[in-house]
Amino acid sequence: MHADWIIDYLQGQLQRQGQSTLSQQVYKLLREAIARQQLVADTALPASRMLAQALQIGRNTVLAAYDQLLAEGYLYSRPGAGTFVSPAFSSLGQPTATARGHAGLSQRGQALSEQYRLPTGLTGAFAPGLPELRQFPHAVWQRLQHQHNRQAPSHWWHYQQEGGLPALRQAICTYLQLSRSVHCQPEQILVVQGAQQALELTARLLTDPADQAWMEDPGYAGAQAAMQAAGLHIIPVPVDSEGLNPAAAPPDSRPRLVYITPSHQYPSGVVMSLARRLELLQHAEADNSWIIEDDYDSEFRYDAQPIASLQGLADSARVIYIGTFSKVMFPAMRLAYLVIPPALVDAFRSAYARLYREGCYAQQAALADFIEQGHFARHIRRMRDLYRIRQQLLRSTLQQAVGEAIPLSSGQAGMHLVASLPPSINDQQLSQQAAREQLWLRPLSRHFLGAQQRNGLVLGYAGVEDNDIRRSALRLAQLVEPLL
Repeated sequence: MHADWIIDYLQGQLQRQGQSTLSQQVYKLLREAIARQQLVADTALPASRMLAQALQIGRNTVLAAYDQLLAEGYLYSRPGAGTFVSPAFSSLGQPTATARGHAGLSQRGQALSEQYRLPTGLTGAFAPGLPELRQFPHAVWQRLQHQHNRQAPSHWWHYQQEGGLPALRQAICTYLQLSRSVHCQPEQILVVQGAQQALELTARLLTDPADQAWMEDPGYAGAQAAMQAAGLHIIPVPVDSEGLNPAAAPPDSRPRLVYITPSHQYPSGVVMSLARRLELLQHAEADNSWIIEDDYDSEFRYDAQPIASLQGLADSARVIYIGTFSKVMFPAMRLAYLVIPPALVDAFRSAYARLYREGCYAQQAALADFIEQGHFARHIRRMRDLYRIRQQLLRSTLQQAVGEAIPLSSGQAGMHLVASLPPSINDQQLSQQAAREQLWLRPLSRHFLGAQQRNGLVLGYAGVEDNDIRRSALRLAQLVEPLL
């Protein structure tokens, strides 16, 4: 804590006409702040002369308080450096594991707390969903950000409710029309802070608690979490070689939402067939359902042009299309977008502005220029070539080490492969064993909601350098071979 903050805290608490002396008050206020962890270990306290002048009290008054705290071990001094909070009190006020549990949570909060387990190993081999960050054009991006931060008009720093900077919405619209065959106008695009926020907003506005939602099984845990948080009744629908299969859903189910990743199903990697897409659209019309099309990494297709969007087929406008910049640029950007049917635009825009507030327009302006000046397309092309090479390297290294004992998914697109494991190998136990060696293996079984599950590993390769792919793939083979 900065010295000025400590001074402000004491100034607001001191009572000049109180029953305790000023020295006793300074002592008690600092002791309580240390005990409550407001002042953490090794925090420097203001010099006694500075504090006395700021509080308009005698220096001896401050010294008496400091001396008492030093004597009791709350503070320690370093000659020539000053007075600091003692580490001995760093654990005071910390809740125990029992106290941290579910005390005070609602039933829904308890359920969500038990279901949400943040993954370990967010970087390195083979953490899925992480793009190559070292080769991102950082200098170009920083120049554009600096330019728009410096030149931003004053109204950009106010609350916004346009649904995103118009220049960015136009750039996204043009990109989607040309590359994804999306039918849209700039007014239909809502810029949000991440795909997870887009999912949460959609669930809030289009469903009521206990409504049914079809989810791909296996599927994306983030989407499952958003639907659970909205209080929906999730119905896992199996994914086969053509994608989510409506015929495998319970015959009496009438979903309000259907969540799909048709261009590259997560995690299986399956591309939804045209027949299955048309079948889903017919179901949506008949059941008055909304389809959420999550197009999270469609840019990275290796054997052909990216598959056209399902939204482009939807003359009935039953599709909410979601895209993100986290995979094609960098996760910390926290920018995504929805393409909303015209009838819902006003409701989505006003609800978003009220519930979440819009993001920074200077950053959005930098992104609009990044797209318009061609940097975005060039970066995607470079990463597509790089990821293709890295996928081939992972595939060839594993096949040379274990042959066909660990079958890999086709890898037509995306940033990960799925390695299938025999039923005798517990993928979660294998992942825990690998984590002790800093090898991050995402268990496939955790992506299933239904009774039928498969063991396997979701292996991200996009953000892993070539040498690390070879080394980590060989180590993975060494871990698996004794279990085969």
